[in-house]
Amino acid sequence: MLYIENLHKTFNADTINEKQVLKGVNLHLHPGDFVTIIGGNGAGKSTLLNMIAGVHPVDSGSLKLDGIDITRQPEHVRAKLLGRVFQDPMKGTAANMEIQENLALAYRRGKKRGLRWGISSEEKLQYVEALKTLDLGLEDRLSSKVGLLSGGQRQALTLLMATLVKPKLLLLDEHTAALDPKTAKKVLDLTEHIVEVNNLTALMVTHNMKDAIHIGNRLIMMHDGNIIFDISGEEKKNLHVSDLLQKFEQASGGEFASDRMMLA
Repeated sequence: MLYIENLHKTFNADTINEKQVLKGVNLHLHPGDFVTIIGGNGAGKSTLLNMIAGVHPVDSGSLKLDGIDITRQPEHVRAKLLGRVFQDPMKGTAANMEIQENLALAYRRGKKRGLRWGISSEEKLQYVEALKTLDLGLEDRLSSKVGLLSGGQRQALTLLMATLVKPKLLLLDEHTAALDPKTAKKVLDLTEHIVEVNNLTALMVTHNMKDAIHIGNRLIMMHDGNIIFDISGEEKKNLHVSDLLQKFEQASGGEFASDRMMLA
């Protein structure tokens, strides 16, 4: 499904601010894998997702998705293969457009544009049914501007838009970090449901160790631009936060020092 081989990325190369962010990352995902990614600040988690999405060019190494070499593909070309939800609920939706218009944009992603104007009645019915799965009452607000929604509602809508047309890979970059605990749980529950029902392959970056353990079938830990820990199946289910802290210290040779993750 996803094959990442010896991926390297350096920012500000050959300057005093040079920073090696990814140092030969290797990662293989199977269809249906739901992988959580944890690690301290600067470990390379978000950069890895950005490299997959094409935000930054690859220095060296290769990226293949569903048999397609996307290593040198520009961001807009590979966008039709990917679904993405960002940390900021304001991203991923158009605030000045209606809910149904946002969904229409998502539905038409990667498709050729025709001359037909507007949203058909059939499409509206499809959007209503999709919105019902969120259980937020948005199915009765198709014509409401997205900018009027709460952060949690916008993030749930973004998640729905990212998966309205089944992506080859779903990228979730700390997509609940900006939400209050109750709303974050709601969005996480929706995430698990959507991934399971659609049998999606997904990568989710999180700072919450408990979420990383309980969500998905596989967990990887990053440190200093490398994957230092990779666990899946029953072994992952039996993990505790203390186990992760110990694994980090063993693999990295140092003490875990991210307050955000210690407190999560």
